[in-house]
Amino acid sequence: MKAIPLTAFPRVVSGRNGVKKLRANKRVPAVIYGRCRSEPQNLELKQKEIEDLIEHSVSENVLIDLKIEGDTAPSRLALLREVQHHPVTGRVLHVDLHEIGEQERVTVMVPVETTGEAVGVKTGGGVLEHVLFTLKARGLAKDIPEIITVDVSHLDIGQAIHIGDITPPPGVELVGDKQITVIAVSAPVSEAEETAAEAAAATELAEPEVLREKKEEAPSEEEAAEKGATKAAAKGGEKAQEKAAEKKPEKAK
Repeated sequence: MKAIPLTAFPRVVSGRNGVKKLRANKRVPAVIYGRCRSEPQNLELKQKEIEDLIEHSVSENVLIDLKIEGDTAPSRLALLREVQHHPVTGRVLHVDLHEIGEQERVTVMVPVETTGEAVGVKTGGGVLEHVLFTLKARGLAKDIPEIITVDVSHLDIGQAIHIGDITPPPGVELVGDKQITVIAVSAPVSEAEETAAEAAAATELAEPEVLREKKEEAPSEEEAAEKGATKAAAKGGEKAQEKAAEKKPEKAK
């Protein structure tokens, strides 16, 4: 990444009112931190300069050659880590800067772009699938590219490019499982398959019919009493039969 020059100023105001006045004067509050310094430092940036820098950046990874007014060092290297925007106007509200050393290895997410037209798409009607849009890269900030460009012109239907197939710039390592797919070309979907997929999706969205069994009505008091009496009579008859069977008839003398 190429370092972009930017000037910052020490910030002495704090709190809601102080920051509000700062923004009214077209300044943006910022903070810089990192292993290179003992403690974070509050800064302020010119609103137009930081917004122009962000607008013209090709990716979210911005390396800044930061000059702090009154600082002992002529300049410091810093990565633009986090930018807070106003939800309505989009105006920059706050900036986080991560100071790094010239020989400090950093890990950042780098966007992936494709170049060329896949042969499987051009001649076979396949579909180019962009599975991963960013890759994790590790190295010196000056060596890490702003964008990783991948040539897909050789891809036929059923073929893919994995993390391990991409060659990063010298001194840069792509972090992650080398077998993970980044870009692939899939077979075209036929009209019948598309119709079947739509029908299946419609079936899943449809509310299933619920069959409910009719609950058995509870018996009335009279029915319950009659049923109990019948059971009692039946038990009584069974006992009488058992006693009769136990008594054996005496033999005549």
